[in-house]
Amino acid sequence: MIEVQNLTKYYGDFIAIENVSFEAKRGEVVGFLGPNAAGKTTTMRIITGFMPPSAGTVRVAGYDIQTHSIEARRQVGYLPETTPLYTDISVRDYLDFMGGLRGMAPARRRTRIDYVIQRMRLEEYAHTLIGRLSKGYRQRVGIAQAVLHEPEVLILDEPTIGIDPVQVVETRELIKSLGKEHTVVLSTHILPEVSQICERVVVINEGHIVAVDRPENLSVRLRGTEQVKVEVRGPARDVSARIRRIQGVREVTQRDGASGASVYTLECDPGSNIREELASAIVQQGWGLLGLQAVTMSLEDIFLKLTTHEDEAKPQ
Repeated sequence: MIEVQNLTKYYGDFIAIENVSFEAKRGEVVGFLGPNAAGKTTTMRIITGFMPPSAGTVRVAGYDIQTHSIEARRQVGYLPETTPLYTDISVRDYLDFMGGLRGMAPARRRTRIDYVIQRMRLEEYAHTLIGRLSKGYRQRVGIAQAVLHEPEVLILDEPTIGIDPVQVVETRELIKSLGKEHTVVLSTHILPEVSQICERVVVINEGHIVAVDRPENLSVRLRGTEQVKVEVRGPARDVSARIRRIQGVREVTQRDGASGASVYTLECDPGSNIREELASAIVQQGWGLLGLQAVTMSLEDIFLKLTTHEDEAKPQ
C-alpha cells in the first residue's frame, strides 16, 4: 500500500531526511518512531503529498505521489497532530463540508457520514458545535474525516496526545480496528502505544532509518541472544548444571527467589526455542517448576539503544 524508496528532503543545506526506505502492507498498522527532529513529520508530509521530496519516490496504493498526485491523495486519510477543525459548525456539517471538498457525491456523502458518525460513536454529538466538544471527541471527529472517503491508507500523527486516559484506551482500540480495513501509519512518542497497536515499527533517527521490524525481533537483534527466565524449586547447583547441558544455552545466571526457589536467567542462541525441553528436563528431575517465560527488551530499551549514540553516554 505504501512504498517509500530512498526518500530525501533538503531545507537549504540542511538534510531533514536521507535515503529513507520502508513499506506498509495492506491491513497493517505500522508505528513510525523517532525522537524530536528525527524526520518523522517531514516523511509523513511527503507521503500525504503535502510537500515534495528532494529525491526518492513514494507510491500510495500503486500511485506515485509526484506523477499521479491527485490519484495518490485520494487514497490517503490524514490526521495531523493538530486537528484542523472548524469549531463554529456541527460535527455533521463539518463532515459534509469535508466530503464535498473531496468530491464525494451527495448520496454517498450522506451514507458515509452516517457510517463514520456511528463508527466513531459520535451519534450523541452529531449536531453539536465542534467547539463545544472535548479534546477526545474532537480527535474522533478528526479520525472520522480521515476515513470518510474510504481511503486505502491512514496517516495518524500523535492521535492520542492530550486526551484523557479513558479516551486514550478507546482511541487505541479504534485504531486497531481500523487497521483491519486500512493500512495505518501511526506516528507517536508514546512507546507503550506502539506495543499495544502496531505490528511493525519503523525507527528513524537524525533523518535516517535505523530499524524496521517487529518489536520482538528487534529485541533479539539488538541483544544478540534470546532470553528465558525460569523459576525452579530445587538444589541450585544441580539445577544450573542441568540447564547448562541444554543445547542452545550460552549463559545461566541465578538469584534467590521466593519460598526457597531460585530464578534462573538464560541467554540462548537466537531461534533456539528451548522452553519445551527446559520444562521437560526440570519436571523429569522432580524439581518444582514455578514459572517459565521468554524475556524481551522493552520498546523503551530498544528505542533508546537505536537512537542514543554510545559516545554520548560516556562521561567526559
